[in-house]
Amino acid sequence: MSAWVLPDQIADILPSEARHIEELRRDLLDTARRYGYELVMPPLLEHLESLLTGTGEALDLQTFKLVDQLSGRTLGLRADSTPQVARIDAHLLNRQSVTRLCYCGPVVHTRSARPHATREPLQFGAEIYGHAGLEADLESLELAQACLQAAGVDNIALDMTDVRIVDALLQGQGLTPAAQARIHAALAAKDGAELRNLTQSLSAEAGEALRLLPELYGDATILDEAEKRLPRSPLMDSALQNLRWLARRTHDIKLSFDLADLRGYAYYTGVRFAFF
Repeated sequence: MSAWVLPDQIADILPSEARHIEELRRDLLDTARRYGYELVMPPLLEHLESLLTGTGEALDLQTFKLVDQLSGRTLGLRADSTPQVARIDAHLLNRQSVTRLCYCGPVVHTRSARPHATREPLQFGAEIYGHAGLEADLESLELAQACLQAAGVDNIALDMTDVRIVDALLQGQGLTPAAQARIHAALAAKDGAELRNLTQSLSAEAGEALRLLPELYGDATILDEAEKRLPRSPLMDSALQNLRWLARRTHDIKLSFDLADLRGYAYYTGVRFAFF
C-alpha cells in the first residue's frame, strides 16, 4: 500500500473545489454577520470531559480520542462545534445580554454520517444565547433560510417538531436514559415494531401515544390532530402552541411537521427544524 493513501472517507481538496468551498464559507459567515453574529474559532481538540459535557452517547461515539503527551489526559477531536461555542458563551464571554455567535470550521467523525460522505466535514453554525423566547427560534429559522439563499439553494421546504412532545409522553414513566434513547431512535426511524416492544412497560396512555407519533406527519393540520389525539399536559400544550406560533410567522416556504423526528444530538430541548 502506498504511504500516500489517505484513511477511508478522508480526502484532499483540490484547487477548484477548495475555491468553491472557501467562497461558500465566506458567503455564509457574511450572512450571519449581517444578522449581528460574531465569529468565534474554537480549538480542534479539547480535554474529552469538557468536549462532551452534556452531549450524549451519539456524539461520544463520533469522537476520536487520543492521549495528550504533555499532560497524560485524554483529548478529543471535535465532532461537533456547537457544544464548544456554548462553552465559550458560558465560561469565557459570560455576557448578561443576548449573544450571537457563529463559526465555520472542520469537524472529524469516527464514522461518516451517510454513505460516501466525508469524515471531515466543514460545519457552519450560528447560535443565539440569552434569549429564551420564541423570537430567538424565529430568528434562527430566518437566518438558516437566508444562508441557504446565499448558497444558491432554492425550492426548499421546512420541517419542524418540538422534542418536548416526546418528553411530555415520557414524563413519570421511570425510564433510564438508555431506554429513552432507544425509544427516540425507534421514533426517528419510524420503526413501529420496535416501538411496540419498547413501550410495553409504559402506561397504556403513554404507549399508545408514542406509537401514534410516527403517523403525525404533514401540514399544519397535524397540530390540530395532535391536540385531539395526544394526552394533554402543560408541557405538551406549550410545545404545540410554540409550533403554531412559529408556523403563523413562517412565510413563502413549504411547511410541514414531523412530530416523531428526533434525529440529531441529545442537546435539543425545544423546537428543532430541518430544511430540505
